[in-house]
Amino acid sequence: MKDFILTATQGEKAVLIGLITPKVTEQQAKDYLDELAFLSETAGVQPIKSFIQKLDMAHSSTFVGKGKLNEIAQYIQEEGIDMAIFDDELSPKQLRNIETTLKVRILDRTSLILDIFATRAQTAHAKTQVELAQYRYMLPRLTRLWTHLERQRGGVGMRGPGETQLETDKRIILDRISKLKEELKQIDRQKSVQRKNRGKMVRVALVGYTNVGKSTLMNVLSKSDVFAENKLFATLDTTVRKVILHNLPFLISDTVGFIRKLPTELIESFKSTLDEVREADLLIHVVDISHPDFESQINVVDATLRELLGKEEKPQILLFNKTDAFTYTPKDEDDLTPRSRENYSREELERSWMAKIGRDCLFVSAYTGDGIEALKSMLYERVKEIHIRRYPYNDFLFQDYEGLEE
Repeated sequence: MKDFILTATQGEKAVLIGLITPKVTEQQAKDYLDELAFLSETAGVQPIKSFIQKLDMAHSSTFVGKGKLNEIAQYIQEEGIDMAIFDDELSPKQLRNIETTLKVRILDRTSLILDIFATRAQTAHAKTQVELAQYRYMLPRLTRLWTHLERQRGGVGMRGPGETQLETDKRIILDRISKLKEELKQIDRQKSVQRKNRGKMVRVALVGYTNVGKSTLMNVLSKSDVFAENKLFATLDTTVRKVILHNLPFLISDTVGFIRKLPTELIESFKSTLDEVREADLLIHVVDISHPDFESQINVVDATLRELLGKEEKPQILLFNKTDAFTYTPKDEDDLTPRSRENYSREELERSWMAKIGRDCLFVSAYTGDGIEALKSMLYERVKEIHIRRYPYNDFLFQDYEGLEE
């Protein structure tokens, strides 16, 4: 399998490692490592080179084969690489064996995402959620972290003579996890009161893969200034804004972006943040149409929503964003190879998606404003339908009044 070079940016240097398996094609493996490179750059790490190996499944001891691992070790030594990042969660056994061979810092996909979340967390709520996720991830890996502290420890203030450093740290972490859970419960109670104080206004939630432009869209619709950046997980805390279309007020929330293999620890810790999704009356599923694998991203978001919502079904608008960045490559008439997504025009994609899905579908550019008026019209109609069902005798709200914010 041929390795390929990735663009370097800044920070510590890293190599990226992934697998081709019966469930992951060569193209998918490369796409996944492209995403891992973006994650690395978001964390301030410079991805230098990627290594891909074809296996039936990840090696239980070393993830990749021993020959490939030795090849990676040689490259690391020759090029002065600082760390190796693996595109799957590694077991404590794999971490220990890989670290012994490569002799550099080892990160897996989960620890890299946790590091990004820790950097992005701004509010006390987000920081508490991230810290809880980090401790949950750390707990089963304590043996690897503390093998150098296996000596016995006792004395004043300790649990008792004979307690090892490992047992001490495990107890400290379990105590900290309990404390963080209690803090989150208190914050959740406060958030619940805030949601109740919003009254019975219709709630709309923006959901989607990370970095698809949800925050930019939020700014356009609510005329606000929510932080937006071309990096993964720019938004961790849910932002809620009041929007008025014509004479109809409703609430719109911007939620944390989803991602392939989102760590279980984060899903558990951020469930309170994602309550906005569960309590929303309408979801706007934002998709980056310019991304080469947007179909896979749609599936990831749909799967995460099923995990959050269970059997509950909510009305959705499927919104293809970033049409300004969409590229179309016309297919040569003499070319007999099957057409790829790049060979379909935007108009053809619109017809295919509109014909195949059972939910509302629009194409917009939050950056240029193209299609936003159509979105506002559809949003107004859907919110109006929900409001009328909730308040069947308040149709006077939908009369035109001058001077109201649009």
